[in-house]
Amino acid sequence: MTTLQMDADLLRNLGIIAEDESMLEKVAKYVRKLVKQMANDPTRMTKEEYFAMLDEAEAQYARGEYTVQQPGESVEDMLKRCGYDL
Repeated sequence: MTTLQMDADLLRNLGIIAEDESMLEKVAKYVRKLVKQMANDPTRMTKEEYFAMLDEAEAQYARGEYTVQQPGESVEDMLKRCGYDL
């Protein structure tokens, strides 16, 4: 299902629910809960924050501040080599 189809389906169903005030309040309460969860997600970032992170990573790479995974080395082994305690 495409995003456009999901949007149309959601709006169609909300139109039906809007006719029942008690059901509409339940939906509104649930949506507020979802929005709150999104706001508290520490992994979320704005578009600007994302591109700033990429710019900083490119600058670190240009300064030679990066690690290369050795042939046959697992990601876990590389992280341990870099000082991460797993």
